[in-house]
Amino acid sequence: MVNIRMATVQDLIEMQQCNLWCLPENYQMKYYFYHQLTWPQLLWVAEDFDGRIVGYVLAKMEENDDQTAPDYVPHGHITSLAVLRTHRKRGIATMLMRRAQLEMEQVMGAKYVSLHVRKSNRAAFHLYSETLAYEINDIERGYYADGEDAYDMRCTFEKHREREAAENAAAAAEVTEGVGTLVTA
Repeated sequence: MVNIRMATVQDLIEMQQCNLWCLPENYQMKYYFYHQLTWPQLLWVAEDFDGRIVGYVLAKMEENDDQTAPDYVPHGHITSLAVLRTHRKRGIATMLMRRAQLEMEQVMGAKYVSLHVRKSNRAAFHLYSETLAYEINDIERGYYADGEDAYDMRCTFEKHREREAAENAAAAAEVTEGVGTLVTA
């Protein structure tokens, strides 16, 4: 059992340790502080029963675009997501991502969220594409320090809601059909 909660400044060292254990892309502590000070609603942690951080998501709102331009679309970015190996395959990454995405959309007004994932990271790609409905936007050649390419992926919140509504309607139809079969039998 894990608890998903908003990260605090006191969590940053454990978040960095989790990053070091899980990922080849690492960040200096000042980068965690910057995220915490600028977008505190977008940093979430998973803690186990004894309060140890076993996963985190580090997210932000993109600032590179000209926010006064008429075609500006506010959007978020997932900087880093990690879950300790001992706690994987429990839905923790999904819960962390969904919470960060909810805050991006409802608090920050984002229309979509982007992220980068190594082309070789099949487990993460499956999480993003199948579970969380991200789509490949582009391929960034040599994105990572070791020269590996990255998928630039996006999840548009409106499209995501439409997909969930369709899945829920299909599930409800199956249940209704099953109930109808029981009643007529």
